[in-house]
Amino acid sequence: MYLENLVFDAVEPQRLGRFWEAVLGTERLTDEPDGFETRLAVEGGPVLDLCFQRVPDPPSERSRLHLDIAGGDRPVDEVERLLGLGARHLDVDQGEMPWVTLADPEGNPFGVMEDRAAYADTCPIAAIGIDSADPARDVEFWRWLTGWTRAAGGGARSLRHPSQSGPLLELRTERAAKGTTKNPLHLDLRLESGDDPDAVAAGITERGGHELHPEWGELPWRIYADPSGNEFCVLPARP
Repeated sequence: MYLENLVFDAVEPQRLGRFWEAVLGTERLTDEPDGFETRLAVEGGPVLDLCFQRVPDPPSERSRLHLDIAGGDRPVDEVERLLGLGARHLDVDQGEMPWVTLADPEGNPFGVMEDRAAYADTCPIAAIGIDSADPARDVEFWRWLTGWTRAAGGGARSLRHPSQSGPLLELRTERAAKGTTKNPLHLDLRLESGDDPDAVAAGITERGGHELHPEWGELPWRIYADPSGNEFCVLPARP
């Protein structure tokens, strides 16, 4: 099983997908009215597809999963570039935080990180942040789920692809109540040949997650929540 997709709910998938493609310099895979896909391939590391799927209405709550963008040596210049692409400032108290918070064209917040050792040699995405009620617990859940390992220099709550390249997966102290509504961003994992879907489901349950059963009809994948209520999908193995 491996991490494959970062999925955005979008009222305008093409508009939002083209924004993130321009931000990250990714490779376009699909460009259709109801879906847009673009690929981030890290040399020697993970391959992550950003998928934008149409939904009828914008989210009613902020996402509990968000991206942090590497700001490089001059994060001020990177912020200006992103504003020129269609991002906007969010009215939040930055305090002493080492990032600037922006929003994409559909209001999804993301950070522009200052140059820090923990994010050296990541990629355009410095980190994928997941809100967590118990980061020490949830980091072990996601370590088992993704096969990612402790990030060198990234702290006890950070994971990284086994190659130690690409973005960090960071479990962060929850800023809101446990997730009770659908998250507008979520992760997809893909089973590998030989993986037993029922054994994976049992492993998720044993580690504090649970399967979700939305009334969406028959789907070729299964939907779960981590111990803090963050949704993710487990896709079948490719033929």
